[in-house]
Amino acid sequence: MADNAIGTPEQLRDPNYTPALHRAIPLGIQHVLAMFVSNVTPAIIIAGAAGFGFGSDAGAQGFPDMTYLIQMSMLFAGIATLFQTIGFGPVGARLPIVQGTSFAFIPIMIPLVAGKGVDALPALFGGVMIGGLFHMLIATFIGKIRFALPPLVTGLVVTMIGLALVKVGIQYAAGGVPAINAPEYGSLLNWSAALVVIFVTLGLKFYAKGMLAVSAVVIGILVGYVYAMLMGMVTVEGIAASWNRAAPIAFPSPFKYGFELSFAAIIGFCLMAFVSAVETVGDVSGITKGGAGREATDKEITGATYADGFGTAVAGVFGGFPNTSFSQNVGLIAMTGVMSRHVVTIGAIFLIICGLIPKVGAVINTVPIEVLGGGVIVMFGMVVAAGISMLSDVNWNRRNMVIFAIALSIGLGLQLDPKAVQYLPDTLRILMTSGLLPAAVIAIVLNLILPEHLSDEATEEVSGGMTGHGNGSLPKS
Repeated sequence: MADNAIGTPEQLRDPNYTPALHRAIPLGIQHVLAMFVSNVTPAIIIAGAAGFGFGSDAGAQGFPDMTYLIQMSMLFAGIATLFQTIGFGPVGARLPIVQGTSFAFIPIMIPLVAGKGVDALPALFGGVMIGGLFHMLIATFIGKIRFALPPLVTGLVVTMIGLALVKVGIQYAAGGVPAINAPEYGSLLNWSAALVVIFVTLGLKFYAKGMLAVSAVVIGILVGYVYAMLMGMVTVEGIAASWNRAAPIAFPSPFKYGFELSFAAIIGFCLMAFVSAVETVGDVSGITKGGAGREATDKEITGATYADGFGTAVAGVFGGFPNTSFSQNVGLIAMTGVMSRHVVTIGAIFLIICGLIPKVGAVINTVPIEVLGGGVIVMFGMVVAAGISMLSDVNWNRRNMVIFAIALSIGLGLQLDPKAVQYLPDTLRILMTSGLLPAAVIAIVLNLILPEHLSDEATEEVSGGMTGHGNGSLPKS
């Protein structure tokens, strides 16, 4: 809700308006709190999947590589946000768009790094760089491809992203993948830490207002962290050791892990760039409608997509992951009523400062994986819910049901049983076992080539009497 003490209604709708600093700084930090956990979580997940995260031998040294990845996630989220708010030639929408590490690419990255340690990172970041450059290319024709990505496709892809990640949340809450064969895996103590986070997050989401509700996940994790300390899962000595090992300040290193071209990584990141681009278009439209009461211009949409790709490409050079606009911050703008891009610039500067201080990442490393699991369960569950919400806009006629059924069956099935395609060449196998890409490609192709109308009889024989007749929010065709 707009606060007249910050500015007049006309000023609050103006992206170029700058509130007084004593009001702008807290508003900027609010944006960081709303996205902070979501932004650093992919780095923790990828480090764990590669084998140098929680539960690995790297713990004795304080997880140095995971700390670096967390540091780069903060630093380049801030830098990419500056590309959006300040702009750089054609790059940037010059709107209050907050950039952060994208969840969408995690199902692509996990098969690329699984169990390979830091040796997998050169190919991974090579893919991030090439994918980012391709993402910039998409900006030149983003308006022409939107027809190929209707809610049926985008809703399916977002749902698949969430479904691919919910297993990660459960594993974290139970004790983490390295502990699967240990007696304490799935213990009541582990689950109690995760449940504290879940219950606190739910309580704030449903019964609090304003920033308490917006920052529910990060507050839930803080409460879970305190609980873990009380239960002996975290010690003051452990926190102090992690803090002392980290340097007071450190700058990013270009090509720290090397550079390698992997067709699987390049194809995966380039294909997912389409989905990320469409997500950004939706966020830009949401910001201009919710904050300024108008439609986004073509220049703003193109500039925002350029910034997505440019921010991703630059991040890849230094060991950062793909960036995209963060939808939760779009909702925060609608809640505060403050459209100022300079407020978000302040938040970006705060993120950059955090990214240059490894001690911030070192403290994050001390959060027990079970506590993080509670937050991850909520976040990834919300990704699934967001996908289902997008699917509610689909006209669920027989044609769309068949497209969704085939894409979901193959995509989810390959996720659940990767060995089903173990004899494919490595590149194709990695892409197929993500589940996400085959589902997206199948949905896009079938949506483009199948006739608009499919007779009722065409699906009755395979539906077992459960064909459904929902129309979503659109009229039945």
